[in-house]
Amino acid sequence: MPPTQRFKIEAPKSLASQVAQRLREAIIDGEFALGAMIPEESLATSFGVSRTPVREALNLLQLAGLVVIRPQRGSYVFEPSEADITAICEFRCLLEPRAAELAYQNARDAAAAALQLAIDEMEEARAARDAVRYGRADTRLHEAFFEYCGNPYMQAAYATAATKIAALRTHLSAPADVLHTAGFEQHSQLLALFRAGDFVKFEKLMRAHVTGTRNSYVASLKTRTAA
Repeated sequence: MPPTQRFKIEAPKSLASQVAQRLREAIIDGEFALGAMIPEESLATSFGVSRTPVREALNLLQLAGLVVIRPQRGSYVFEPSEADITAICEFRCLLEPRAAELAYQNARDAAAAALQLAIDEMEEARAARDAVRYGRADTRLHEAFFEYCGNPYMQAAYATAATKIAALRTHLSAPADVLHTAGFEQHSQLLALFRAGDFVKFEKLMRAHVTGTRNSYVASLKTRTAA
C-alpha cells in the first residue's frame, strides 16, 4: 500500500450539506407543502446555525429542482406545472425500462431482491395507511433499476430528477396509492415480468404505470389549484 493511502480520512459533511439533507427529506416526505415558503430565519434557529448554511443549503436544493429562490421574496418549495409533470413522466418512460433491462443483465438476483423488499414495505405501509412510508418504498423500487443497471451515465441522468420524482410521488400520488390497489398491483406485475426477463411486456406495463401516475399527478394538481 502506498504510504499516502494510510492518511485518507472521510471529510465531515459541511453544515450546509447537513441542512440540505434534512430539508430534502422534509420536502420529499411532505413536511413542507408544494409551493410553500421556506422560512430561513426560523430554520436557522431550529438547526442552531447561522442563516449562511441555510442559504447555501437552499441553493443546493434549487440545483436539484426542489426549491425556487425568488430574489427579494424568499425561498419556496417547487410547484410543478402540468407541462413539467408530463416532461418528467416522458423522461421516466424512456429511461426506466432500459435501466430495468440492464439491471436484469447486470445483477438480476440482487435487483429482484431489492424490488421484492420494496414491495413488501409498500404492502406493510398500505396496511398501516402510511402514505409517507409507502412513497419511500415506491421510490426505492424505481430507483433499484438504476442502482443495479451498471451504467453510470444512466444513473447520473436519473439523479438529475430523482429527488423531484420522489417529492411528486409523496405529495401527489402516495396518499391515493396507499388506499387503492391498482398501482400496488402494477408494481408486483413489474417484478414478475422482470424475473421472467420479458422486457417487451415490462416496457408496455411500465409506460402504462407511469402514464397513470402522470394522470394522477395532473388530477391532484388541478384539485390543489381549485382549492
